[in-house]
Amino acid sequence: MTQPKRLSLTVLVGLFALPFFTLVLTLVSCGQPSESETRRGSEAAQAVHEDAPLEPVISAPACDHHDPNRNLFWGELHVHTGISGDAFRSDVRTTPDDAYRFAQGEPIMISPLDSEGNGTQRIQLERPLDFAAVTDHAETFGTLELCGTPGGPAYDSPGCAYYRRLPPTPAFPRAPDIPPRHEVDRMICGDDYSRCEEASANPWQEISTAAARWNDTSSACSFTTFLAYEWSGAYGGPLLHRNVIFRNATAPLPMGSHQAKRPWDLFRYLQSECLEAGTGCDVLSIPHNSNTSSGTMFNRDYPGAKSIEEEAEMARQRIALEPVIEIMQHKGDSECRNGFANVIGAPDELCEFEKLFVPKMPECQPGAATQDNDVLCTAPGGFARTALAIGLAEKERIGANPFEFGFIAATDTHNANPGDVVESTWDGHVGNRDNTAAARMASQGQRTNAMNNPGGIAAVWAEENSREAIFDAIRRKETYGTSGPRISVRLFGGWDYPEDLCGRDDFVTTGYAAGVPMGGNLTAPPTSSRAAAAPMFALHAQADPGTEGLPGGLLQRAQIIKVWNDAEGLIHETVFDVAGDANNGADIDPATCQPRGPGANELCQVWSDPEFDAATDAVYYARVVENPSCRWQTAECIDLEGADRPAVCEGFGHIQKVIQERAWTSPIWYQSPG
Repeated sequence: MTQPKRLSLTVLVGLFALPFFTLVLTLVSCGQPSESETRRGSEAAQAVHEDAPLEPVISAPACDHHDPNRNLFWGELHVHTGISGDAFRSDVRTTPDDAYRFAQGEPIMISPLDSEGNGTQRIQLERPLDFAAVTDHAETFGTLELCGTPGGPAYDSPGCAYYRRLPPTPAFPRAPDIPPRHEVDRMICGDDYSRCEEASANPWQEISTAAARWNDTSSACSFTTFLAYEWSGAYGGPLLHRNVIFRNATAPLPMGSHQAKRPWDLFRYLQSECLEAGTGCDVLSIPHNSNTSSGTMFNRDYPGAKSIEEEAEMARQRIALEPVIEIMQHKGDSECRNGFANVIGAPDELCEFEKLFVPKMPECQPGAATQDNDVLCTAPGGFARTALAIGLAEKERIGANPFEFGFIAATDTHNANPGDVVESTWDGHVGNRDNTAAARMASQGQRTNAMNNPGGIAAVWAEENSREAIFDAIRRKETYGTSGPRISVRLFGGWDYPEDLCGRDDFVTTGYAAGVPMGGNLTAPPTSSRAAAAPMFALHAQADPGTEGLPGGLLQRAQIIKVWNDAEGLIHETVFDVAGDANNGADIDPATCQPRGPGANELCQVWSDPEFDAATDAVYYARVVENPSCRWQTAECIDLEGADRPAVCEGFGHIQKVIQERAWTSPIWYQSPG
C-alpha cells in the first residue's frame, strides 16, 4: 500500500494530547478545503446548525448546470481501497486516489500483483460517475498503519504477520487465514486499542486529502467527492455496518467499532463530536446489508430510554441521522423476502432477486442465539419493505418513526472500482478472492462466491452536482437505487394530478407544485373539490440508454408497492402493476445472452390507490423492472468449456441464471389525519 503523507511531529503530539472522543481532525496542507468549497458549504451548514459560530457566509456562484427542478446524478457511497484490512489481505493495493480516478473514467490496475506488488489487471469504468465517497473500514486504519511502519511498536507482532500474510510462528501457531479478529487486533493495538487510535490519523489524512483533491469546486461541478468511512460493527452478533458521510471537510476522527461497539454508540459520538460540536460539521449514517443482520438492523432499539417520550426522541435522532439505507449491494438485495409469518400478501416473485442466502433460512425466533459476523436466521427487521411497516407501527406507538428512510444502492467494492456494476463486464470486487472467472464461481460447500453480484448504484435528484446539493438531496430522500442500470425514474405523490400529465411538458413542475417527490410525506387531502379521494402517484421511467458497445435493457413494467399495518399488528403488502406488461414475452437467447422480444424505452402512469383507506397510514414506493437479462456468471459461462467450466454454470442452488434488473424509488408516506 502506498504510504500516506505523515503529519508533522508537532501536529501529532497536539492531536494525541486530546481525548479521542473529543478529537477533531483539522485538515492541513493539501487536505484543507478550497476557498470555493468553504464558501459553498458554510451557508448550508449554517441552516442545520443555527447556533454554530461559523465564518461569514460569502455567496458563491451556482454550478453551471444548476436547475431548480433538479438534475439526475449517479454515484457510489460505498467504496473500499487497500486502506481497508480485508481488502489489503486480499492483495488490494489501490488507494483513494485510484478510486476517484476510476470513478471519473480513468483506468486503474488491480490484482493479481506482480513481484513488485503492483497490479497487473487493467480495469476501466464504461461511464464515469458524478459523485463518489471512499468508505474504508475505520477499524483497520490504525492496524494497517502500524503493520506497514517498520520499527514501529507492533510491526513485528504476530497480528501484523497476519496482515502481511507471513507464515505462522510458535507464538502464533494458528493458521494465518483464520484468526479471530479480536485476537489480531489486541496483538497490534493493545488491550485498550490506544496504539491504533493514535495511528489512525495518517490513513484518515490520506483519505481526506484525496477527497479534497478530486472534488471539483469550480462552476463546472464535474465531479463531487465526500469525506467518509465505514463503521463495521459486528461484535458478538450479525452485521450492522454503516457508512458515515460528511457534508464537508470538517469531521472528527473516525470512530470504529472497537470504541463504539453498537450503533447507538456511533450515533452518540457523531451527535456530540460533529452535529453539536459547533464546528460546521454535518454528517449522515447509511446502514447497509440489512439482509445480513439476522433481522436486527431495523429492530425497535432505544437503549437507555426510560419512557415513551425518550424513545420518541431517540427515534427522531435516528431518522435525522439515517435518512436513507442501501437497498442493494454486492452481498445481496435487501428489499424484501417472502414467507414471514406476520406478513399478509401474495408472494412477490421479484423478491427472490439476488438473495445471498438460501431461501429456506429459518425465521428468527425471540431470544435466538447470534454468532459473531454470521447470519443464522432472517426476520422482517432485516428487509426494507417490512422495516417500513415496523416504522409505521412505531409512529403509532410512540409518535415518531425511526424507519422513515429512503433508498440508495451501492457496490461495497473492495477494489477501488466504484460503479463497476455491468453484469457482462464485471471483474470482481475483492482482490484475489474474485479476480478471475474461476475464483468468482468457486464453490465452498454450501456456499459459493457466485452468490455475490456486481452490486448497485445510487441515483440522486439534486439542483447541482456539489457536496451540499447532493447531501441535501440525500437528507430529503429524493434518491433511489438501481441494481446497476441507469434507469431514470421520477415519482410524485399528490391529490390533484391531471390524468393526462404523462403527455405534458410540465410533468416535473406539476409534480412538485401539486404534491411531493419521492422521499416526501402526504397528509390528509385538501378540501378542494378537484382533490381525489385517494392519493395519486405520477410515475415516469426511462430505460438506460447504455453505451455504443453496451446498450441498455428495455423496460418491462413499473410497479407501486404499498405497505401498511392492521389493528392486530400484522404487516400488509400489495404490489400493483401500473404500467408495462409482465407477460410481454421478452426473454434472452441462452447461447449468446442477447435479449429478445418487445419492451419499452419509456413508461409513464398517473395512478390512484384503488384500496385506499384514509384512516390507515401507508407507505408507497415504485419498482421499475427491465426485461430479462443474463446474470454475470451466465455470461461468463458461455465462453467456458471442459475443465474450465465450473459446476455453477450448470446451476447452484437458488442462484438465478437469468435476472431482471430494476430500480427502487424512495417511498412516499401517507399520514392519516387521526
